[in-house]
Amino acid sequence: MSAAGPVGGVVLAGGRSSRFGSDKMLAELGGRPLIAHALARLGPQVAALAISANGDPARFADFGCPVLPDPVPDFQGPLAGVLAGLDWATANGFEAIVTAAGDTPVFPEDLVTALRVAAFAAAAPVAVALTPEEGGGFRAHPTFALWRADLRDTLAAALAAGQRRVLGFAESQGAGRAIFEGRGPAAFHNVNTRADLAEAEAGR
Repeated sequence: MSAAGPVGGVVLAGGRSSRFGSDKMLAELGGRPLIAHALARLGPQVAALAISANGDPARFADFGCPVLPDPVPDFQGPLAGVLAGLDWATANGFEAIVTAAGDTPVFPEDLVTALRVAAFAAAAPVAVALTPEEGGGFRAHPTFALWRADLRDTLAAALAAGQRRVLGFAESQGAGRAIFEGRGPAAFHNVNTRADLAEAEAGR
């Protein structure tokens, strides 16, 4: 991973929102769709943005980003969204992408810089965000990660072989670790249910 190559940003919005009951990406938080918060947070950190999502892309038309459907069938999870992002990166000349979950309205404003430093330090094609746990150790947030574009074929082969775990694939590539300390428990807090959304609204 070089220190200066262009990086694209991909907001992962391909989940089925089964616990939420409707498309949570369009549920409003602070008067804006949930995904708008993730796009606004990631946008200043990258060269361009895209949304990884299946279904009708028109529902995201107001955001002015390309919508990337999974390039593999059967809703294979976030790794399929990463693969879509790597295809987009290759087509647009990006050295890498950074992914962020669309249901996480607040995440570090230095996410991309920290991930790039971690990938460079580890001489790895992937870097993953982590936060310290109260009892010791670290919690990984694998949907918040940097993925070098030349991983595309390796990831496609892993998906074809049945790999579905984002962290499992990242670790198989010797992932760098970007540790975000002192950010508080909300730094990577995601919205899975309507109660989570109400909690996020109350905390604004």
